[in-house]
Amino acid sequence: MKSAILILFFLSILSTVFSTENSGKNPTYVIQVQQGTMLLGEIIIETFPELAPKHCANFDSLVMSSFYDGTKFHRIDPEFMIQGGDPNSKDSSKGPETWGFGSPDQKKVPAEFNDYSHVRGTLSAARGEDINSADSQFFICVKDSEFLDGEYSAFGKVLKGMDIVDAIANAPRDEKTERPNQIVTMKISKK
Repeated sequence: MKSAILILFFLSILSTVFSTENSGKNPTYVIQVQQGTMLLGEIIIETFPELAPKHCANFDSLVMSSFYDGTKFHRIDPEFMIQGGDPNSKDSSKGPETWGFGSPDQKKVPAEFNDYSHVRGTLSAARGEDINSADSQFFICVKDSEFLDGEYSAFGKVLKGMDIVDAIANAPRDEKTERPNQIVTMKISKK
């Protein structure tokens, strides 16, 4: 009986150590998502400063300045990812054809490739052709996308709300531009 209790005790410790939930040491954020005029829900993410300190610091500073509030998820692909965070998407003077191109005056973050694989739920930095051109834009993998490993800087993961990510990814979209037919906006706050 005592050995069974000890085994259960050690299993509970191992479960806690290897849990995929946030251990409390990494920053967490709430992405509140609205589709059109309807509140779609929340995505809770955790960032990994020990793996990508510059990307995490950049993301945190943008969240703290309310930069992301009103930006859109401007690119969705149900077989790949959802992408957002472009300042052009919240600027009413700029049309949807500019979404995804960002602003040349944005701070660029150098690549921080690491061992965290681009699996479903991974939060990663979007960038242009230059590997050191990441800025405010990010994407969340909807499917395992290991082909991105060593090419894009993973800096976090979804803890809760993959159903919201899937709802965004599966929203009706323009096949050519990959923009959702109905605008999907976000507001991000630190938890």
